[in-house]
Amino acid sequence: MRSRVVKTNLLVGLILLVGFVLTAFFSHSANYRVSLANLEQVSALTADSIYFRLSSVLNRPVTIALTMAGDTFLADYLLRERAHLDEAEFTRAIQSYLAAYQEANHFDAVFLVSAASRRYYSAGGIDRVLAPGAPENAWYAGLMASKRQYSLNVDTERATGADNAAAVFVNCKVVDPWGETLGVVGIGIGTASLKHILKEYEERYGVEVFLLNSAGRIELSRAHTGEEGKNWFTLAGREKLRPEILGRRNSDENFGLWAGTGPEGKESAYLVTRYMPELSWYLLVEQDTAPLVGKLKGQIATSILVLALIMASVLTIITLVIRSFNKKITGVIEQRLGLFKQATEQLYDDIYEWNITRNRCVGKNTEDYFARIGASGLSFDEGVRIIAEKQIKPEFREGYIAHFSTRNVLREFARGNQHLRYDFMITQDGQTYHWMRIDAHVFYSPDDDSLHMFTYRKNIDVEKQKEALANMDEMTKCYNKKATERMIDDALAHHPGSEFSFFIFDIDDFKHANDTFGHAFGDLCIREFSATIRKHFREDDIVGRIGGDEFVAFIPIPSRDWAEQKARELVEALHFTCTDGEARWQVSASIGVSFAPADGTRFIELYQSADAALYETKQNGKNNFTVSRGPAGEAERRQG
Repeated sequence: MRSRVVKTNLLVGLILLVGFVLTAFFSHSANYRVSLANLEQVSALTADSIYFRLSSVLNRPVTIALTMAGDTFLADYLLRERAHLDEAEFTRAIQSYLAAYQEANHFDAVFLVSAASRRYYSAGGIDRVLAPGAPENAWYAGLMASKRQYSLNVDTERATGADNAAAVFVNCKVVDPWGETLGVVGIGIGTASLKHILKEYEERYGVEVFLLNSAGRIELSRAHTGEEGKNWFTLAGREKLRPEILGRRNSDENFGLWAGTGPEGKESAYLVTRYMPELSWYLLVEQDTAPLVGKLKGQIATSILVLALIMASVLTIITLVIRSFNKKITGVIEQRLGLFKQATEQLYDDIYEWNITRNRCVGKNTEDYFARIGASGLSFDEGVRIIAEKQIKPEFREGYIAHFSTRNVLREFARGNQHLRYDFMITQDGQTYHWMRIDAHVFYSPDDDSLHMFTYRKNIDVEKQKEALANMDEMTKCYNKKATERMIDDALAHHPGSEFSFFIFDIDDFKHANDTFGHAFGDLCIREFSATIRKHFREDDIVGRIGGDEFVAFIPIPSRDWAEQKARELVEALHFTCTDGEARWQVSASIGVSFAPADGTRFIELYQSADAALYETKQNGKNNFTVSRGPAGEAERRQG
């Protein structure tokens, strides 16, 4: 009987194997050819879609820039500029003009450069004067020296308040009635929105998209901008393709070609390029065949796996016909064991035992745990440190080590405390953290005359989430008053001697907004005010609402100067217009700042010092900040 089962299994397995090999060979060849054809078609369609999408985005600023360049206001302004260089009202006129275009069209920048004075005007006023020969002004020199009416370039926006963000600039010459160039007017669009478009297509269709200039330099891609000066042909190792791609400037159609040798002698990448005359750039879409080859290999691997499963199933069924009785008995046993294990896991996540007196782990389960974390053969204290370094979030490490060190356990037991508890955040993959609670039971064991400790680990993520919701102010998503006080006092207690800054924010004349527009509008202003505050602090910083329109923030700082600069930024950010339909109200804030430990080591002490500074701000005209100079309540006013 056993010999017959073996022969039957071998015959069935051989038939299945031969059939699979023949089917897989012909299927793979056909699929590869069809997939390459589909890849070419998808790449071409993707290039068309990107071309029209980018054209629609960039043609608008080009059209508006040309319209501005033809505006007689600009020509007249530049002709009269030399006679009014020192007049602030004259400068404000062009500032208002540029700001109107920028706000109406939601551009990132609108500017004007005078050829006579080389002044760089922006929506913020006179930003700078262009230095002759400076590398950052090469775009201006190049356009002035060329015969072109306008040009595009990617550069850093250096205007005040622009945060040195990269942008695509459309630069147009402004000429007088006699054809003389008076200056350059320009529009800047942040590259972030354009990169988002490229990212959308790349992720959807599995391609890489580049915008190149006539020299092959990458003007825009997900990874690069023109200011980096990266040449695509050099970067991609495809210098041989330069003439073929850049030589199609007179064509307004897609041009596709295969590049590089890939697996099975086939080409490794398909390129689609198209010249964009309105931008003087080349659009290049690259589709790598590696994912395709990988996908086909994956299909083959899946087929092999399916075949293996089918063969295993068939052979198992044949064998199980003979051994069905034993299988039933084994199944019952395994079911019982599984139910027992499930019931145990519902009670506890993990249970470990330690010998505190001898500073080591106890039992195979605990030894296996030490081995998994790379602490095999080490003492309990050494293992605790390894667990802290590898798995526990940095801000909980010192507390974890101090809490469960043998020295602390022995000390607590001597005081009559047999139960220790510590809540902390832990990770298994090094990236995602969740809340964990350890309850430790300490007891004396007469068997070995030692102090032992059982640790029970439990996931308390859901519990902590509910606790966090209870600590939140529902309207502003900031911590409520009680939670704010508790968290600040805890932070001060756990980090004695560390430097912190304590901010109090109060909306100026908030009662006027409520009285004029009603409480619903007042609530809207509070929500926008709190959202602006939270945006200027990190996730781990403590930001709370302690009154109707009164907020506090508590953060670690590198220096007092840094904190004062932060206060200046907040004064500016919190000066905005709150709008709801026809209702409009100008919001501003008064800020008081105190420091720990100089002004105190408890919430109430820091609050009193900062509140005195806040009062000083109110007395000196509001919309500013004041820094406390000591726990006695003296304050020093700083200009925001």
